[in-house]
Amino acid sequence: MCKVYNTIGSLTTLKDHLYRQNIYDFKSVKEVLEFQKLYVIHRQQVISHHKDLIEQEKNKLQLDIQQLDTTIDSQKLQLEQELSDEIDKLRQRFDTSTDTISKSYIHKFAKYLQQQYYGNKIHAEETLLNIKYQKAIQKLTDLYERKKYRYQYILSHFDDAVRHSYSEALMELERKKAIIDGLNSFIYGALGEHKVVKTLESLSDDYFLINDFSISFSSPIYNRQEDDYIISIQIDHVLIAPSGIFLIETKNWSEKSLENFSLRSPVEQIKRTSFAMFKLFNHERIHHFLHLDAHHWGNKKIPMKNLIILMNTKPKEEFQFVKILTLNELVSYVQYFKPIFTAIETQKIADYLLNINNKEIPKP
Repeated sequence: MCKVYNTIGSLTTLKDHLYRQNIYDFKSVKEVLEFQKLYVIHRQQVISHHKDLIEQEKNKLQLDIQQLDTTIDSQKLQLEQELSDEIDKLRQRFDTSTDTISKSYIHKFAKYLQQQYYGNKIHAEETLLNIKYQKAIQKLTDLYERKKYRYQYILSHFDDAVRHSYSEALMELERKKAIIDGLNSFIYGALGEHKVVKTLESLSDDYFLINDFSISFSSPIYNRQEDDYIISIQIDHVLIAPSGIFLIETKNWSEKSLENFSLRSPVEQIKRTSFAMFKLFNHERIHHFLHLDAHHWGNKKIPMKNLIILMNTKPKEEFQFVKILTLNELVSYVQYFKPIFTAIETQKIADYLLNINNKEIPKP
């Protein structure tokens, strides 16, 4: 099986966009596509879930209200009994103070003051105990009223309660859908690249595939023919084969997209990358570094072929320096070319490219 390195570029970009929007649910393109496909079902599931939650809340409120009703009645009886017992004690003291008969004016006056004291005391205790009683059950009665109000609201406005319950979850689901729909180009790009990787995996272990290959140059490479200064290059896949290097761009475009003049030409894009890679590999310094077995006529050339793989359809035209293939044509095209490198040489080229991937290197 072909040795594969790195995550495909479109998938990395897609995940980066999602993470920046605090979306961490998806680990693969397949999961993203499933979400889009099943969005209507997910939406209905959210609504059904919250409908069940409100139904459960209603049933629980009904039980809570019944229990609170019983608890409040029990508390009332207990507090009323405590209040009654305390008042009875004071009345007994009051009655005791009036039992004895005294002829002395001073004693009569003292009894009078004592009766007044206990009378006032009874009144004060009745008032104080009543306040204590109200405070003791206030929390329970407040809770009872809140639950009863909520219960009555659900009974009479069930659909509104459900809508209010699911509004935040549904808003988040819709936000996620809108963001993902805005990333369709990356989604279908990642899907196309994934299919290319799966197709190339069927090659033998003499092949090496590097996904999302990129390098930058400390000094720009000048392409005189295009009057272009190349500072960096990036390509979807680099396949290192015994027959040479295949630079592969993947486009999951529709037939309509092929005719869209506003889209950047992948032919120009891959030619630019190919020029930089050609300059990089056909340099004495690189040949010396790679230690490729030299022919007695001189150093071996490292052939490079530019491929654009289209998932759905391809133009009828042929293009200079670039071969355009469908996915089904890819493996047979790669295997058509005869080997010119040994397994060790192929490994050396792959190791060199893996070593410089995502790095800045000197100008060739």
